[in-house]
Amino acid sequence: MDKFHPKLKTPICEKLGIDYPIIQTGMGWVSSSQLTAATCRTGAIGFLATATQTFTEMKSSVREIKEATEKPFGINVRTDSPDIEERLDWAIKEGIKVVSFAQAPKPEMVKKLSGSGVITIPTIAARRHAEKVAEWGVDAVIAQGQEGGGHTGEVPTSVLVPQVTEAVDIPVFAAGGITDGRGLVAALAWGAQGIAMGTRFLLSEESDVPHEIKQAYFDAVVTDTVRTRSIDGVPQRVINSGMVKNLEKNRYLKFPRAASNALKFRNATKTSFSDLLREAIAMRKNQKMTWAQVALAANAPMLTKATMVDGNYDIGIMPTGVGLGVIQSAPKVSEIVEEIMAEASQRLRALTESEEIE
Repeated sequence: MDKFHPKLKTPICEKLGIDYPIIQTGMGWVSSSQLTAATCRTGAIGFLATATQTFTEMKSSVREIKEATEKPFGINVRTDSPDIEERLDWAIKEGIKVVSFAQAPKPEMVKKLSGSGVITIPTIAARRHAEKVAEWGVDAVIAQGQEGGGHTGEVPTSVLVPQVTEAVDIPVFAAGGITDGRGLVAALAWGAQGIAMGTRFLLSEESDVPHEIKQAYFDAVVTDTVRTRSIDGVPQRVINSGMVKNLEKNRYLKFPRAASNALKFRNATKTSFSDLLREAIAMRKNQKMTWAQVALAANAPMLTKATMVDGNYDIGIMPTGVGLGVIQSAPKVSEIVEEIMAEASQRLRALTESEEIE
């Protein structure tokens, strides 16, 4: 750490047991045990995407990470999963250090995890959401601006992060369109203690995303993304591919497709039909969704799997932040982290030298 600027060793680093204030987010179908372990070995922290895994697959992946590194890591969970309580109990018993959430956590989940010494870090997209989860006792938040990939809010990162850091007394990670060391320095200037990135790690050597899909990301420019509700009824940023344009244009096709994908996701995650129905009713009640929105909510996992796992560009979607247009290679994770830290150090030293000259 000595070779990097001391300001980059923020307080949250000590709490998490990491060297660098960088999070690799838990991207569904992407954040595998291999990618997560590779991130953790660098001194940053990675999150395993368990939201798209069966419980058995989750257990196996956690053990693979533990075999690959002794560094701390986290898991990302679906809070509406029918077996979420069983998964959390197992995570606590297994000594998982950090848990993040694919949806907003419930207060009782935060209390349960915190009471067992597990660090909780939800992702929020508005100041009021940060204030709410802070009251519940979470340890930190990822404030993702609308430039971020996947499900994202309305407020730009440069506006959201300062709002959140002023509103809560817990550490904040900035996310949304951040890809390099300059983004890390900007995050610190906004009052954050670190950054969280998805797309930058998706485009790495250790990522299992098929080569042809990575190439589609490289071929895109910053204006080739769109925030759309056509995939699952909730705003989501993806590459504006022919598939997405077709969903936007032919809205009447969404519901039959969604119903089919709901059954596919049920099979992929080994969810019983009764649990799927119970989950749908809960989503309709707790999240105030219409039945149409509930049906659409099954779309995203399977459409994402089509690209990230199967490599099928024509029938899948490609979640991404707007930073994809400045990423042109997929180096090793260690090189990504090293470059970010070196660039951030260089920028901070240049700023400090400018102040001393004045």
